[in-house]
Amino acid sequence: MEENKVGRPSRFRRVCVFCGSSPGKRNCYQDAAVELGEELVARKVGLVYGGGSVGLMGLVSEAVHRGGGHVIGIIPRTLMCKEITGETIGEVRPVASMHQRKAEMARYSDAFIALPGGYGTLEELLEVITWAQLGIHSKPVGLLNVDGYYNSLLAFIDKAVDDGFIQPIQRRLVVSASNAGDLVQKLEEYEPVQDDVVAPLRWEME
Repeated sequence: MEENKVGRPSRFRRVCVFCGSSPGKRNCYQDAAVELGEELVARKVGLVYGGGSVGLMGLVSEAVHRGGGHVIGIIPRTLMCKEITGETIGEVRPVASMHQRKAEMARYSDAFIALPGGYGTLEELLEVITWAQLGIHSKPVGLLNVDGYYNSLLAFIDKAVDDGFIQPIQRRLVVSASNAGDLVQKLEEYEPVQDDVVAPLRWEME
């Protein structure tokens, strides 16, 4: 395993980042995307992402590529003209559908991080959390909660626990931090949730 910047072997070869194809209206979101890319480079961890060159996707991938890190972008062919502008970054792998995109992103990744984003980011994030809940994978999932962007989502999850729709132990399936360094370190230290799932399921990840 590679040594991370705090002197311990990194658990991860590659981390999947879900994020917006827009930059957002606040500089803190754009700064966080660059910071996350630089954090991955410092820990010698590669990036898997949605393949676009626009918005936060473009910023995080450029930061990793600029730092010499390995970048894999997975994008449906139908979105290539919309989400890729100019020169591509790293290794671009076209796929046939959004479902295949998510399955391939999961296949190549050892952990997942969500930067701020919209419907697509939220859908990707909730799907990998659900996969963890069902025992399809045991990879850590993190929210980069930039300036409280995900406070409402975290409050919703806590409400679902309180009202009996999510088991308390499964609240630990999601970790969060306000900055990239703290979040990646939490993911490094994450221990899979042990529950009553008897055998792993599969969802086109093999």
